[in-house]
Amino acid sequence: MSRARIALIHGVGLDGSMWGPLREFLEPEFDIQVIELLGHGNRAQAAPEGITLAELAADVAGYLEPGTHLVGFSLGALVAQHLARYRPDLVASLVSVGSVCNRTPQEHAAVMTRLASAAADFPATVEASILRWYPEGSSVTSELVEATRKVLLRNDPQSFLACYRVFATADAEIAPELPRITVPSHAVTGELDPGSTPEMSARLAAAIPGSTYSIISGARHMMPVERPQELANELTAFIKEHSNVH
Repeated sequence: MSRARIALIHGVGLDGSMWGPLREFLEPEFDIQVIELLGHGNRAQAAPEGITLAELAADVAGYLEPGTHLVGFSLGALVAQHLARYRPDLVASLVSVGSVCNRTPQEHAAVMTRLASAAADFPATVEASILRWYPEGSSVTSELVEATRKVLLRNDPQSFLACYRVFATADAEIAPELPRITVPSHAVTGELDPGSTPEMSARLAAAIPGSTYSIISGARHMMPVERPQELANELTAFIKEHSNVH
């Protein structure tokens, strides 16, 4: 019997390896596809300056089969939302994990400051991300923290900046289109995520017709690494509810 297919789309500066802890909980039940964004991971081609959300989404679309359940993380969630809006033929359902949504002026200013910092000192930006995602006392092992650090440092800085600019600005671009998404949708974020806040997931669910959202108590941004079992439980329940494969 065929199994429901889930495509996992990572965040800016990361790669397919971030899904390792989560996959362990999903692979017994689902056909898992890990897609790497242009300029990331094993993709040889850098992301060009001025790349757009639409271009990132069109690239991902080339790897998708119709009827795929999309799970996007952070920038990957914006890409998944774009695909759900413009390529619903490919998308069975949409889950936005740790997604930003229609930032307020203050939230926009904060991310633009981080973009400027990344342009000025890329290694310092990597360390700031690590501290934000895995603060002292985090339950994540030092091996997983170091693995994330290595992935971030492997980025071509200019390619990273091109994609980070999309992350920093494209939520405003996709926001007016969210009410036109027709596929089953769910948003989930961590209670303690300072950048992709619970309020943003509520905003996202309010904008997409029929969407639901949930908050993982005590979790931060990197839920697929920090709380993989709880996130897998959320994904499994939602995708089973909206899948023709039982």
